Amino acid sequence: MYMIIVGVGEIGRSLVEIASKGTNDLVVIEENREKAENISREYDLGIYTADAASQDVLLEAGADRADALVATTSDDATNLMVMTLGRELSVPSLVSVVNQSGHSKLFRAQGVNVMEHPEDLVAEHLYNAIQRPKIKDFIPLSGEARVFKATVSTDSSILDTTLEQAKKSRALPEGILIVAIEREGQTLVPSGSTKLEEGDSLTIFAKEFLSGETLSKITG
Repeated sequence: MYMIIVGVGEIGRSLVEIASKGTNDLVVIEENREKAENISREYDLGIYTADAASQDVLLEAGADRADALVATTSDDATNLMVMTLGRELSVPSLVSVVNQSGHSKLFRAQGVNVMEHPEDLVAEHLYNAIQRPKIKDFIPLSGEARVFKATVSTDSSILDTTLEQAKKSRALPEGILIVAIEREGQTLVPSGSTKLEEGDSLTIFAKEFLSGETLSKITG
């Protein structure tokens, strides 16, 4: 994949690190010369020290043949301009960080896949890790919906029951859906007859906020 990443702050640098491990051709556009030089010394990629909110710069970086354009700067105006130009250049995949609440609609109107105010997401993840230490990989969705991972223990109310039985007995409340089970190195797609075992790692979708008491009953 030919990928252009705009900005190498904390998010952009992390993205470069992850993407460089795959079979990707990476190009970075970073206006700050020091940041640009640092990233170019660490990774095998193309680097442009310039303002990415320019069609000429994007074309020089190869946006007209890119598979993806990602904007990660802390300035939403810059990110939106980059995404708008990317759309005009028909980049297939447009992805951007959105730092301020209320700006997301502007990005989505351009067909952009957005990551909304990442600092808030990190803060919420940390808070939930403190409040509910048994819950892993917490992902907030729209409204109060959440996706998270939890492990079935010996004290779990759903241990040694099938999903169908757990639903009927209300051990699994309404609005809870177990979408995947990791067991002994394999990922299972569960059905109503799937029996839950100790040590199962569950990927759970919850339509509404769950109290600590409810979560404790499910995970033990």
